Formats: sequence, C-alpha cells, structure tokens
Amino acid sequence: MTTTLNPRRSRPPAQPATLKARRLPAYASPAIAVVALLVAAALVLGTGVGGPVLVVVVGALLYLAGLYTAATRVEGRRSARNRAWSALIHSAFVLAVLPLASVVWTLVSKGVERLDGNFFGTSMNNIGARDPQGGAYHAIIGTLEQVGIATLITVPLGILCAIYVVEYGRGRFAFTIRFFVDVMTGIPSIVSGLFVLAFWVLIVSPVFNDGRPGFSGFAAALALAVLMLPTVVRSTEEMLRLVPAPLREGAYALGVAKWKTILRVVLPTALPGIVTGVMLAVARAAGETAPVLLVAGGGAAINFNPFENNQSSLALYVYQQAGDASRYAPARAWTAALTLVALVLILTIAAKLLARRNRLGR
Repeated sequence: MTTTLNPRRSRPPAQPATLKARRLPAYASPAIAVVALLVAAALVLGTGVGGPVLVVVVGALLYLAGLYTAATRVEGRRSARNRAWSALIHSAFVLAVLPLASVVWTLVSKGVERLDGNFFGTSMNNIGARDPQGGAYHAIIGTLEQVGIATLITVPLGILCAIYVVEYGRGRFAFTIRFFVDVMTGIPSIVSGLFVLAFWVLIVSPVFNDGRPGFSGFAAALALAVLMLPTVVRSTEEMLRLVPAPLREGAYALGVAKWKTILRVVLPTALPGIVTGVMLAVARAAGETAPVLLVAGGGAAINFNPFENNQSSLALYVYQQAGDASRYAPARAWTAALTLVALVLILTIAAKLLARRNRLGR
C-alpha cells in the first residue's frame, strides 16, 4: 500500500524571522553629549563649585548615564551596557590624549619664537641678560655626544645580558640578575649621578688629570648609561621571550648552533621590539638634568671633546634658562624643549625605519 502526500495538505514554509532590531538614531549620542555638557555647565558654573575641568567630568558622567538610559528604553539592557562601556572606553582614550595634545600644542606654540639660525648656530658664551641672541648649539652637541656614548655602552651590554637571562640563565644567578635589574629600574637619576661623581670624577679622573677631579661629558654619559641599562635589559628580555619556540626548534632541527640561531633567528625576529626599548631608554637619558649637572657641570661655551672640561645638554639648558632672570630666557627654554622632543622623535622614527628595513631584508 502506497501513501501519497497531498500537496494541498502540506504546511506552507515558515517565514524567516526578522533580524532587524530597534536602534538609537545616529544623532542621539552627540545630542546626549551636548545636553550633558550644557547641564553640567549650568550645575557647576551656576553654583560656582568648579571650573571647566569639573564641567567636563560632570558632563562625562551625565553623558554615560543619559546614554545608558536612552539605550535601555530603545535597544534593551544588553545593548545599553555595550554602548555604555564603549562610550567609557572612548572617553578614557580622549582623556589620555588630551594631556599629550596639550603638551604638544604648548611646546609648538611657545617654542617657535626662537626657531631661527641664531638659536641653532650659536652658544650662550658671552651672552648677557639684556642680549636677545644666544642659542643652544653647545647644548645640542652635548646631548648628542652624551646620549650617543651612553647608547654605545648600554645597548651591547643590555642585549647580551638579556640574551643570557633568556637563553642561557638558569638557577639562582639568573634570578639575582633579574632582581638587580628590577631594582635598578627604580633608581633616581640623581643617585646615578652621585655614583659616577664619587667613583669616576673623584677617584678615576684625577689619575688622568694631574690629580685634579675632571668634569666631562663622558662622565655624564656614564651616569646616563646607568639609567638606560635596566630599561634596555628588561625590554630586550621581554621581546626575546615573545619569539615563538618553534622558530628555535626548527633551527636546532636543521643542525644550526645555538649561538647562530640566536644571532640569525631570534634577534631579527625581536628586533622591532628591541629598538623600541632602546629608544625609550634614549628618550629618558636625553631628558635627564641632575646627572649632567653633577658630573658634567654644564657650560656656556661649545665643547666638542666629551673627555675634557664642562659640557652642557639640552635638558640642563632648559633648566638653566627657565630659572634665568632675563626676559629672553623663557623663549630659549621653550625652543630648547621643543628641539629636545623633536630630536628624540627623529631618532625614534629613524631607528624604527632602519629596524623595519633590516627585518624585511632578511
């Protein structure tokens, strides 16, 4: 007995459920933000309890509350929580960027006043309080020499130390190295300056200077190297640990020696991160004032020899000009600060491009 299905009795196909949901209009979020700021301004400025900063803070809180309430009514509680957290993350990003933008704007707006050839081509030698001229050529030379020497000392030592800790170090000795590197990371800059002053300037340099202590740019470079070393070691160590283990195992499987694997596989893979850590250390060293003041002494004249006589730096130059009584000194200080930031930025970009080119070349 065969049974035939009656097409008339078959159920019609189900209609697909709609995926469209109610959403807040695009103008709702900006409108809520404007209303929140207006209400915050009326509350804060009307009562006189605060200023613009408090208006922004209260406005942000009112905006989050208003957005959550509106989204809950229209889209539901789950979507409202998503919108509230997204708005909170975006607000945190804006609050983090605002100080940086303020610093950059202040540096540029106040530092362009002395951006001229005289500032970059002359020193402060024989410049009086009433002289509007005078530049930072001697400080730029000092910064480049001191930071350059400190980098030449620190980078090989830091990278080799990190390689030992990651690739070879085991047991108590490696743990001790990590512990002292962590301790050195928090050393104040003036302590490193005092260490170099007590050891190099007062004990070692008199041997080469007829018994007299000698201030020099090299001494400042040693103090900066003490500050740079833990940053280079820790950043390089973390980058080496991020290199995947299969890369090492593949090289070992091909019979490549361990030292050659580190040199040809591990270091090129971690190179961009290592360069970033080195440039962070360079940026910190370039902005230090206390070590240079203690062991290099500063100076108004140009000194190309980092091993003899006093030498200045851009950070020390900013400190001295900011405390000078001359009405022309603040403009020099702002321009020197802008020059220091631009110098670090240029070095960082150049180092990143070089590391990227070398990595692609492999």
